[in-house]
Amino acid sequence: ADLFDGIVMAEQRFHGEGFQEGLAKGSHTGMAEGRRYGALQGARISSEIGCYLGFALTWHCLLRKCTNERNRALDSLIGRIQKFPYEDPTYDQLQEDLEKIRGKFKQVCSMLNIQSDFRIGTERSSLTF
Repeated sequence: ADLFDGIVMAEQRFHGEGFQEGLAKGSHTGMAEGRRYGALQGARISSEIGCYLGFALTWHCLLRKCTNERNRALDSLIGRIQKFPYEDPTYDQLQEDLEKIRGKFKQVCSMLNIQSDFRIGTERSSLTF
């Protein structure tokens, strides 16, 4: 009877062992893939925000003698960028704050009568005017 139990239960035993091995390998692979994806997305967001900051600081220097609505909008954009939580990946409102920065950037471009197009490519990121 013991000989037949081993044969009959072999399929169930191998199924369970295969499941456990697959789960362990999938978890390890998923973590590694998640880290790579997170690093890529973080780099894209940082590149975009850095480009906005460079743009805003440059225009702020060019218009420093003016005290008008454009300078106030530039100050607001710079302030939003400086308050952005770069080091907290668990920040709940990260996407909302990023959208506000993008909106403020578009507003500043409109006020400066500049067409902006931020693209992230495989080779480089750029603003084109």
